[in-house]
Amino acid sequence: MSHRLSWFSDTKFPLYLAPMAGVTDVVFRSICKELGADVMVTEFVSAEGIIRQDDRTRKYTEFTEQQRPCGVQLFGGDGQRMGEAARKIIDWKRPDFIDINFGCPFNKVVAKNGGSSLLKDCGILASVASGVAKAVGDQVPVTAKIRIGWDEQSINAPDVCHILEEEGMQAISVHGRTRSQSYRGEANWDVIDACARAVSIPVVGNGDIHSGEDVKHRRETTAVSGVMIGRAAMQNPWIFQEAKHYLATGKQPEPVPVPERWKMIVRHCRMAMESDRYGNERQTIMAMRSRLMTYCKGFPGAKPLRQKLCTVSSLAEVEDIASDYLRVISV
Repeated sequence: MSHRLSWFSDTKFPLYLAPMAGVTDVVFRSICKELGADVMVTEFVSAEGIIRQDDRTRKYTEFTEQQRPCGVQLFGGDGQRMGEAARKIIDWKRPDFIDINFGCPFNKVVAKNGGSSLLKDCGILASVASGVAKAVGDQVPVTAKIRIGWDEQSINAPDVCHILEEEGMQAISVHGRTRSQSYRGEANWDVIDACARAVSIPVVGNGDIHSGEDVKHRRETTAVSGVMIGRAAMQNPWIFQEAKHYLATGKQPEPVPVPERWKMIVRHCRMAMESDRYGNERQTIMAMRSRLMTYCKGFPGAKPLRQKLCTVSSLAEVEDIASDYLRVISV
Protein backbone atom coordinates (compact mmCIF):
# COMPACT_ATOMS: atom_id res chain seq x y z
CA MET A 1 0.00 0.00 0.00
CA SER A 2 1.32 3.42 -0.91
CA HIS A 3 2.70 5.40 2.02
CA ARG A 4 1.84 8.61 0.17
CA LEU A 5 -1.94 8.19 0.39
CA SER A 6 -1.91 8.80 4.11
CA TRP A 7 -5.70 8.92 4.43
CA PHE A 8 -5.90 5.14 4.07
CA SER A 9 -3.87 4.72 7.26
CA ASP A 10 -5.04 7.87 9.07
CA THR A 11 -8.79 7.20 8.84
CA LYS A 12 -8.57 3.41 8.37
CA PHE A 13 -11.52 3.36 5.97
CA PRO A 14 -11.93 6.74 4.21
CA LEU A 15 -15.24 7.99 2.86
CA TYR A 16 -14.78 9.74 -0.49
CA LEU A 17 -17.18 12.20 -2.05
CA ALA A 18 -17.49 10.97 -5.65
CA PRO A 19 -16.70 13.49 -8.38
CA MET A 20 -19.93 14.41 -10.18
CA ALA A 21 -20.07 16.89 -13.07
CA GLY A 22 -22.23 19.90 -12.26
CA VAL A 23 -22.63 18.76 -8.65
CA THR A 24 -19.39 18.51 -6.69
CA ASP A 25 -18.29 22.09 -7.16
CA VAL A 26 -16.18 23.87 -4.54
CA VAL A 27 -19.29 24.86 -2.54
CA PHE A 28 -20.82 21.38 -2.30
CA ARG A 29 -17.43 19.90 -1.44
CA SER A 30 -17.14 22.39 1.45
CA ILE A 31 -20.53 21.29 2.75
CA CYS A 32 -19.69 17.59 2.52
CA LYS A 33 -16.30 18.14 4.17
CA GLU A 34 -18.02 19.83 7.12
CA LEU A 35 -20.37 16.86 7.33
CA GLY A 36 -17.67 14.24 7.52
CA ALA A 37 -16.37 13.39 4.02
CA ASP A 38 -12.70 12.39 4.27
CA VAL A 39 -11.43 12.76 0.71
CA MET A 40 -12.56 15.08 -2.09
CA VAL A 41 -12.16 14.87 -5.86
CA THR A 42 -13.02 17.79 -8.16
CA GLU A 43 -15.43 17.57 -11.06
CA PHE A 44 -13.58 16.20 -14.07
CA VAL A 45 -11.67 18.70 -16.20
CA SER A 46 -10.52 18.42 -19.79
CA ALA A 47 -6.76 18.07 -20.24
CA GLU A 48 -7.02 20.09 -23.45
CA GLY A 49 -8.84 22.89 -21.63
CA ILE A 50 -6.10 22.99 -19.00
CA ILE A 51 -3.37 23.14 -21.65
CA ARG A 52 -5.17 26.01 -23.41
CA GLN A 53 -5.38 27.69 -19.97
CA ASP A 54 -9.07 28.15 -20.52
CA ASP A 55 -10.37 30.18 -17.56
CA ARG A 56 -13.63 28.25 -17.39
CA THR A 57 -11.81 24.92 -17.26
CA ARG A 58 -9.36 26.22 -14.68
CA LYS A 59 -12.28 27.14 -12.40
CA TYR A 60 -13.10 23.45 -12.06
CA THR A 61 -9.71 22.81 -10.42
CA GLU A 62 -10.33 25.20 -7.51
CA PHE A 63 -10.53 23.85 -3.99
CA THR A 64 -9.98 25.26 -0.50
CA GLU A 65 -7.30 24.26 1.98
CA GLN A 66 -10.05 22.95 4.27
CA GLN A 67 -11.05 20.41 1.60
CA ARG A 68 -7.73 18.57 1.69
CA PRO A 69 -6.97 15.83 0.95
CA CYS A 70 -8.35 16.82 -2.44
CA GLY A 71 -7.51 15.54 -5.91
CA VAL A 72 -8.11 17.09 -9.31
CA GLN A 73 -9.66 14.73 -11.86
CA LEU A 74 -8.55 14.85 -15.51
CA PHE A 75 -9.95 13.25 -18.63
CA GLY A 76 -8.49 12.80 -22.09
CA GLY A 77 -7.11 10.19 -24.45
CA ASP A 78 -3.51 11.33 -25.01
CA GLY A 79 -1.01 10.37 -22.30
CA GLN A 80 1.50 13.07 -23.19
CA ARG A 81 -1.11 15.86 -23.21
CA MET A 82 -2.67 14.50 -20.02
CA GLY A 83 0.75 14.55 -18.37
CA GLU A 84 1.31 18.14 -19.47
CA ALA A 85 -2.07 19.15 -18.06
CA ALA A 86 -1.32 17.37 -14.77
CA ARG A 87 1.93 19.30 -14.37
CA LYS A 88 0.12 22.61 -14.97
CA ILE A 89 -2.47 21.77 -12.31
CA ILE A 90 0.25 20.88 -9.81
CA ASP A 91 1.96 24.21 -10.50
CA TRP A 92 -1.32 26.08 -9.96
CA LYS A 93 -2.80 24.38 -6.95
CA ARG A 94 -0.64 21.53 -5.65
CA PRO A 95 -3.50 19.07 -5.16
CA ASP A 96 -2.99 16.05 -2.93
CA PHE A 97 -3.32 13.75 -5.94
CA ILE A 98 -4.21 13.69 -9.62
CA ASP A 99 -7.08 11.38 -10.53
CA ILE A 100 -7.62 10.06 -14.07
CA ASN A 101 -11.19 9.58 -15.26
CA PHE A 102 -11.62 6.23 -17.01
CA GLY A 103 -15.23 5.91 -15.89
CA CYS A 104 -17.39 8.74 -17.18
CA PRO A 105 -20.25 7.30 -19.29
CA PHE A 106 -21.36 10.57 -20.93
CA ASN A 107 -21.31 10.70 -24.72
CA LYS A 108 -19.54 14.07 -24.90
CA VAL A 109 -16.57 12.58 -22.99
CA VAL A 110 -16.62 9.15 -24.64
CA ALA A 111 -16.72 10.79 -28.08
CA LYS A 112 -13.40 12.49 -27.28
CA ASN A 113 -11.82 9.11 -26.50
CA GLY A 114 -12.00 9.84 -22.79
CA GLY A 115 -13.72 8.44 -19.73
CA SER A 116 -15.08 4.90 -20.00
CA SER A 117 -14.31 4.62 -23.73
CA LEU A 118 -10.74 3.68 -22.76
CA LEU A 119 -12.03 0.53 -21.05
CA LYS A 120 -12.41 -0.81 -24.61
CA ASP A 121 -8.78 -0.07 -25.50
CA CYS A 122 -6.44 -1.11 -22.71
CA GLY A 123 -3.43 -0.09 -24.78
CA ILE A 124 -4.46 3.55 -24.84
CA LEU A 125 -5.63 3.32 -21.22
CA ALA A 126 -2.18 2.11 -20.21
CA SER A 127 -0.46 4.85 -22.20
CA VAL A 128 -2.63 7.55 -20.59
CA ALA A 129 -1.96 6.22 -17.08
CA SER A 130 1.74 5.89 -17.78
CA GLY A 131 1.95 9.33 -19.39
CA VAL A 132 0.46 11.04 -16.37
CA ALA A 133 2.44 9.02 -13.81
CA LYS A 134 5.74 9.71 -15.58
CA ALA A 135 4.99 13.42 -16.09
CA VAL A 136 4.06 13.89 -12.43
CA GLY A 137 6.92 11.80 -11.06
CA ASP A 138 7.22 12.09 -7.29
CA GLN A 139 5.36 15.39 -7.00
CA VAL A 140 1.95 13.93 -6.07
CA PRO A 141 0.34 10.47 -6.28
CA VAL A 142 -1.74 9.56 -9.33
CA THR A 143 -4.96 7.56 -8.95
CA ALA A 144 -7.66 6.41 -11.37
CA LYS A 145 -11.42 5.91 -11.45
CA ILE A 146 -12.96 3.20 -13.62
CA ARG A 147 -16.19 1.31 -14.23
CA ILE A 148 -16.33 -2.47 -14.24
CA GLY A 149 -16.41 -2.59 -18.05
CA TRP A 150 -17.96 -1.19 -21.20
CA ASP A 151 -20.95 -3.54 -21.12
CA GLU A 152 -22.05 -6.85 -19.61
CA GLN A 153 -20.14 -8.78 -22.30
CA SER A 154 -16.85 -7.01 -21.56
CA ILE A 155 -16.46 -6.76 -17.79
CA ASN A 156 -12.70 -6.39 -17.47
CA ALA A 157 -12.14 -4.27 -14.36
CA PRO A 158 -9.80 -6.71 -12.51
CA ASP A 159 -7.53 -6.84 -15.58
CA VAL A 160 -7.72 -3.06 -15.95
CA CYS A 161 -6.73 -2.67 -12.29
CA HIS A 162 -3.64 -4.85 -12.92
CA ILE A 163 -2.66 -2.60 -15.83
CA LEU A 164 -3.21 0.59 -13.83
CA GLU A 165 -1.14 -0.69 -10.91
CA GLU A 166 1.68 -1.59 -13.31
CA GLU A 167 1.55 1.87 -14.88
CA GLY A 168 2.02 3.63 -11.56
CA MET A 169 -1.46 4.31 -10.18
CA GLN A 170 -1.42 4.41 -6.38
CA ALA A 171 -5.14 3.78 -5.79
CA ILE A 172 -8.15 2.94 -7.95
CA SER A 173 -11.83 3.78 -7.47
CA VAL A 174 -14.21 1.29 -9.07
CA HIS A 175 -17.83 2.11 -9.87
CA GLY A 176 -19.69 -1.19 -9.92
CA ARG A 177 -21.65 -0.55 -13.12
CA THR A 178 -20.76 -0.84 -16.79
CA ARG A 179 -20.76 2.11 -19.13
CA SER A 180 -23.86 0.76 -20.90
CA GLN A 181 -25.72 0.65 -17.56
CA SER A 182 -24.97 4.31 -16.89
CA TYR A 183 -26.66 4.68 -13.48
CA ARG A 184 -29.33 2.02 -13.97
CA GLY A 185 -29.57 -1.33 -12.22
CA GLU A 186 -27.50 -2.42 -9.26
CA ALA A 187 -23.77 -1.96 -8.70
CA ASN A 188 -21.85 -5.24 -8.94
CA TRP A 189 -19.86 -5.44 -5.73
CA ASP A 190 -18.57 -8.92 -6.56
CA VAL A 191 -16.51 -7.38 -9.35
CA ILE A 192 -15.42 -4.50 -7.10
CA ASP A 193 -14.26 -7.08 -4.54
CA ALA A 194 -12.40 -9.01 -7.26
CA CYS A 195 -10.62 -5.78 -8.23
CA ALA A 196 -9.57 -5.13 -4.65
CA ARG A 197 -8.18 -8.67 -4.38
CA ALA A 198 -6.39 -8.43 -7.73
CA VAL A 199 -3.99 -5.61 -6.80
CA SER A 200 -1.85 -4.53 -3.86
CA ILE A 201 -2.83 -0.84 -4.00
CA PRO A 202 -5.99 0.51 -2.30
CA VAL A 203 -9.26 0.03 -4.16
CA VAL A 204 -12.22 2.28 -3.30
CA GLY A 205 -15.69 0.89 -3.98
CA ASN A 206 -18.41 3.07 -5.50
CA GLY A 207 -22.09 2.36 -6.14
CA ASP A 208 -25.33 2.07 -4.15
CA ILE A 209 -23.93 3.35 -0.85
CA HIS A 210 -26.97 4.93 0.83
CA SER A 211 -26.33 4.52 4.56
CA GLY A 212 -23.89 3.71 7.30
CA GLU A 213 -25.20 0.16 7.21
CA ASP A 214 -24.17 -0.07 3.53
CA VAL A 215 -20.68 1.23 4.37
CA LYS A 216 -20.27 -1.30 7.19
CA HIS A 217 -21.52 -4.14 5.00
CA ARG A 218 -19.04 -3.37 2.20
CA ARG A 219 -16.17 -2.91 4.65
CA GLU A 220 -16.86 -6.30 6.21
CA THR A 221 -17.70 -8.34 3.10
CA THR A 222 -15.24 -7.03 0.50
CA ALA A 223 -11.52 -6.23 0.31
CA VAL A 224 -12.00 -2.52 -0.49
CA SER A 225 -9.95 0.04 1.45
CA GLY A 226 -12.67 2.71 1.43
CA VAL A 227 -15.93 3.70 -0.24
CA MET A 228 -16.99 6.53 -2.52
CA ILE A 229 -20.43 8.08 -2.10
CA GLY A 230 -22.04 9.96 -4.99
CA ARG A 231 -25.73 10.39 -5.71
CA ALA A 232 -26.84 9.60 -2.14
CA ALA A 233 -24.86 12.64 -0.96
CA MET A 234 -26.72 14.93 -3.36
CA GLN A 235 -29.94 14.31 -1.47
CA ASN A 236 -28.37 13.77 1.92
CA PRO A 237 -24.90 15.31 2.45
CA TRP A 238 -25.24 14.27 6.10
CA ILE A 239 -24.63 10.68 4.96
CA PHE A 240 -20.93 10.98 5.81
CA GLN A 241 -21.47 11.86 9.46
CA GLU A 242 -24.34 9.37 9.68
CA ALA A 243 -22.09 6.62 8.33
CA LYS A 244 -19.32 7.44 10.78
CA HIS A 245 -21.81 7.39 13.65
CA TYR A 246 -23.07 3.98 12.52
CA LEU A 247 -19.53 2.59 12.15
CA ALA A 248 -18.66 3.81 15.65
CA THR A 249 -21.84 2.77 17.47
CA GLY A 250 -23.68 0.25 15.28
CA LYS A 251 -26.74 2.47 15.53
CA GLN A 252 -28.44 4.59 12.90
CA PRO A 253 -28.61 8.23 14.11
CA GLU A 254 -31.88 10.11 14.14
CA PRO A 255 -32.70 11.63 10.72
CA VAL A 256 -31.72 15.26 10.33
CA PRO A 257 -34.89 17.31 11.06
CA VAL A 258 -36.56 18.99 8.09
CA PRO A 259 -35.98 22.56 9.46
CA GLU A 260 -32.24 21.82 9.65
CA ARG A 261 -32.32 20.48 6.10
CA TRP A 262 -33.98 23.68 4.90
CA LYS A 263 -31.37 25.73 6.72
CA MET A 264 -28.67 23.90 4.77
CA ILE A 265 -30.56 24.27 1.47
CA VAL A 266 -30.77 28.05 1.89
CA ARG A 267 -27.16 28.21 3.01
CA HIS A 268 -26.06 26.22 -0.04
CA CYS A 269 -27.82 28.77 -2.28
CA ARG A 270 -26.17 31.66 -0.47
CA MET A 271 -22.72 30.06 -0.68
CA ALA A 272 -23.25 29.39 -4.41
CA MET A 273 -24.06 33.06 -4.96
CA GLU A 274 -20.96 34.14 -3.04
CA SER A 275 -18.76 31.75 -5.01
CA ASP A 276 -19.46 33.55 -8.31
CA ARG A 277 -19.32 30.18 -10.08
CA TYR A 278 -22.55 30.58 -12.03
CA GLY A 279 -22.90 34.35 -12.52
CA ASN A 280 -25.42 36.70 -10.95
CA GLU A 281 -28.11 35.77 -8.43
CA ARG A 282 -30.69 34.81 -11.05
CA GLN A 283 -28.23 32.62 -12.98
CA THR A 284 -27.00 30.98 -9.78
CA ILE A 285 -30.44 30.14 -8.40
CA MET A 286 -31.58 28.83 -11.79
CA ALA A 287 -28.47 26.63 -11.89
CA MET A 288 -29.37 25.39 -8.40
CA ARG A 289 -32.93 24.32 -9.30
CA SER A 290 -32.17 20.65 -9.91
CA ARG A 291 -30.06 20.55 -6.75
CA LEU A 292 -32.92 22.03 -4.71
CA MET A 293 -35.36 19.46 -6.05
CA THR A 294 -32.93 16.65 -5.21
CA TYR A 295 -32.54 17.91 -1.64
CA CYS A 296 -36.32 17.74 -1.20
CA LYS A 297 -36.81 14.14 -2.37
CA GLY A 298 -38.54 12.25 0.40
CA PHE A 299 -39.96 15.36 2.07
CA PRO A 300 -43.68 15.13 2.96
CA GLY A 301 -45.56 16.74 0.06
CA ALA A 302 -42.43 16.67 -2.09
CA LYS A 303 -44.18 16.74 -5.48
CA PRO A 304 -45.86 20.18 -5.22
CA LEU A 305 -42.78 21.48 -3.43
CA ARG A 306 -40.52 20.43 -6.28
CA GLN A 307 -42.92 22.03 -8.78
CA LYS A 308 -42.36 25.34 -7.00
CA LEU A 309 -38.60 24.92 -6.79
CA CYS A 310 -38.23 24.19 -10.50
CA THR A 311 -39.16 27.83 -11.30
CA VAL A 312 -37.22 29.78 -8.65
CA SER A 313 -34.84 32.52 -9.73
CA SER A 314 -33.95 34.37 -6.49
CA LEU A 315 -32.75 33.56 -3.00
CA ALA A 316 -35.81 35.34 -1.57
CA GLU A 317 -38.09 32.93 -3.43
CA VAL A 318 -36.24 29.95 -1.97
CA GLU A 319 -36.48 31.44 1.52
CA ASP A 320 -40.21 32.11 1.08
CA ILE A 321 -40.86 28.55 -0.10
CA ALA A 322 -38.91 27.24 2.90
CA SER A 323 -40.88 29.42 5.33
CA ASP A 324 -44.25 28.48 3.83
CA TYR A 325 -43.37 24.79 3.82
CA LEU A 326 -42.17 24.77 7.43
CA ARG A 327 -45.26 26.67 8.56
CA VAL A 328 -47.58 24.15 6.88
CA ILE A 329 -45.86 21.03 8.23
CA SER A 330 -45.74 22.46 11.77
CA VAL A 331 -49.52 22.95 11.88
